Amino acid sequence: MDETTRKDGPGAATAATVIPIIEVDSHGGHVLEPEWKRLPIGPDHILYPVVVGLALFPILMGAAGHHLADDMPDEDTHPFFPDHFWPYPIIAVVMLVTVGLLAFFVQKDLQLEVPADPRAVTVPRPDWYFLFLFQFLKLGPELIMSLVIPPVVFVVFLLWPFIDAIGGPKVARRMGWKTWPVPGRNFITGAGYVIFLAIIALLTLWALAGPQFCLPWIINSPVCGA
Repeated sequence: MDETTRKDGPGAATAATVIPIIEVDSHGGHVLEPEWKRLPIGPDHILYPVVVGLALFPILMGAAGHHLADDMPDEDTHPFFPDHFWPYPIIAVVMLVTVGLLAFFVQKDLQLEVPADPRAVTVPRPDWYFLFLFQFLKLGPELIMSLVIPPVVFVVFLLWPFIDAIGGPKVARRMGWKTWPVPGRNFITGAGYVIFLAIIALLTLWALAGPQFCLPWIINSPVCGA
């Protein structure tokens, strides 16, 4: 700011004196940085809460914030090359190979089909991730295969953590084990999960084989693909 001193009066000449005001801080009287060097973010700026949050992060987060704010020792750091660099080219190559294989083998399924004809008789088929259920319906009565078994399987998967925690120790005592293995090392539950996935894969492949691939069945004989 500049202050101008004026002398007013009859016949008095106007004299202007510019008095510069030097801004000082409270840390030894140093002149503050020029305006063009200061951060153009004030209390009315939209990014002001972000700057304040970053400044208060070590205080608000306690020990974790101080750990992140402090410089990490050299022995705890890893160089960008090659430790942090090498996975990304491999991931990029894998993605390119995957996209290339999908473009080569699945492009026929992405082509436009013939226009819909209301006079044509077609059998609707679900998407590929529901083909195993579509094929599963053919293996027995529709009421049981659609409204009984799938909901029961879904509820079992939903409640499996409780079933494993309650029934697992009882099974371990009956088999003479000291403890019930954790899910990651339990060969019983692991084998059951693998068998379940294998059944889904077989039903999906059976449906994809088409109506010309039929297998004899006890209830509905024969059962063909979708």
